[in-house]
Amino acid sequence: MKSANPCILTINGGSSSIKFALFQVESPLRRVLEGRIERIGMLSPNFVVKGLNPADNFSRPVVAPDHKVAVSALMDWVEERTGRGEVTAIGHRVVHGGPKYSEPQLVTAEMVKELHQLEPFDPEHLPEEIQLTEAFHRRFPDLPQVACFDTAFHHDMPRVARLLPIPRRFDAKGVRRYGFHGLSYAFLMEELMRLAGPQTARGRVILAHLGNGASLAAVRGGKSMDTSMSFTPTAGIPMSTRSGDLDPGLVWYLARTEHVEPKQFNEMVNFQSGLLGVSEISSDMQELLAREADDVRAAEAVAMFCYQVKKWIGAFAAALGGLDTLVFAGGIGENAPKIRARVCDGLGFLGIEILEKENAANAGVISSDASRVAVRVIHTDEEWTIAKTVCQVLGLSAGKKNVNENEND
Repeated sequence: MKSANPCILTINGGSSSIKFALFQVESPLRRVLEGRIERIGMLSPNFVVKGLNPADNFSRPVVAPDHKVAVSALMDWVEERTGRGEVTAIGHRVVHGGPKYSEPQLVTAEMVKELHQLEPFDPEHLPEEIQLTEAFHRRFPDLPQVACFDTAFHHDMPRVARLLPIPRRFDAKGVRRYGFHGLSYAFLMEELMRLAGPQTARGRVILAHLGNGASLAAVRGGKSMDTSMSFTPTAGIPMSTRSGDLDPGLVWYLARTEHVEPKQFNEMVNFQSGLLGVSEISSDMQELLAREADDVRAAEAVAMFCYQVKKWIGAFAAALGGLDTLVFAGGIGENAPKIRARVCDGLGFLGIEILEKENAANAGVISSDASRVAVRVIHTDEEWTIAKTVCQVLGLSAGKKNVNENEND
């Protein structure tokens, strides 16, 4: 499947969506287009594409009652758009690699079999992600596919950070802190290296990936020391619909008083909690910010989010023995100056001082010259990380990210 313009297709499957992007294998990698099929299994699913070529742009309804039908529609479009010779390989974001998979690698029948065994670790993501690899293999059996694991960035965290305080026998079964958003964190560290140099990237860094899913990571020497998400992506700070950390005793309490079954509890903490649960209005931070002056529920949801992020920053600064750089990323982290300001307010004791004008403009550096901690806003790019990783695994030539690249996010 050789072409004069070989491309990498990246696939990022979620519980109700499939995001994708197409990169030309150049030096540097060049994003040609990106898109998504959203609201899979829900009312009014939609297929959206945005590309450098205006002819690629569209937004249209699509029949997508489940991931199997959705990926078939995606593959039909890929064949129509690129033909069978242009796509050189496919890179998949795989949320959970379990205890074994710490490096990206080619998808094989043996790997797929082992990932099926890991499904209980992440029933919200893994089944659909496996289904996507299988579907592409059936349609394009000769096309190499590479699995890029979101847990890999944290795989070698210190054991004291990985251990969960439950009976030791569960550790032997792989029940431990894994952490997620690893593809985003890997990109952010590479960008920090490019923007600020190796000394800064090897320093004491806290990365705050704040979006619909949100987590923080403590990094020293370029390595993950700790992270807020744990065995599942539900743990840590409150998110759009995920609860974040809870008292484990709540499970038994709700079982006794509300007759909540395990499946119901899982549904509640993943899809009915966080910003949505507290506000009873929306899971969208921008909507809550717009309504907080008139609705105490929105105000409390926003305040809770900022407080928890601030608390984790303080905890990770302690774990790192101080802090040199704080990075905000993700949909909220990159685009919500009010949230960044509230998170940083009161962190002067760590040496954090941000500038109002730069923060309001979403500038790349929002800290003052007097701030002992550099506070940065960096646009994260998981798809670019996946495409670069595919090139590395397959030995394809692709250079560093182009600082002037026009993102389509």
